Amino acid sequence: MVTSKSEEVDKIIGLEVGADDYITKPFSIRELIARVKAILRRAELTQQVKTSDVNQEIKCEGLYINVTLRNVEVYGKRIELSPKEFDLLVLFASNPGRTYTRTQLLDQVWGYQFEGYEHTVNSHINRLRTKIEQNLNEPQFLLTTWGVGYRFRQS
Repeated sequence: MVTSKSEEVDKIIGLEVGADDYITKPFSIRELIARVKAILRRAELTQQVKTSDVNQEIKCEGLYINVTLRNVEVYGKRIELSPKEFDLLVLFASNPGRTYTRTQLLDQVWGYQFEGYEHTVNSHINRLRTKIEQNLNEPQFLLTTWGVGYRFRQS
């Protein structure tokens, strides 16, 4: 998004509704070029993962993810995820047991390192949990590593 709205709440809303990046006017050409390069790196990495990933399906006791078709089912019921929710889930499910900090998630899913956007990660995690977990008080897929971040359960 390129906009003159520079309030934190505007940035958070823009990123939460699916923007890959958010830049406020005025900005320098060097910053714009750096952001475009970051997006292109992410796109290239995503393409490499898609072409090199032999297993395009992830299964975990009640959770089924078809990475190629971007479909998710929980106990046989298809659920709809936003693009970022899906990317988060695939990252977690592809690396069970690995804990990610909010900063690492921002960098790997949103593609930028920017302090102050941890709320975006929390919001996406909360929405994702409401969609995939049967009991939010005792999540079975997306777990919290207290004081560090989040992880996907190990089988």
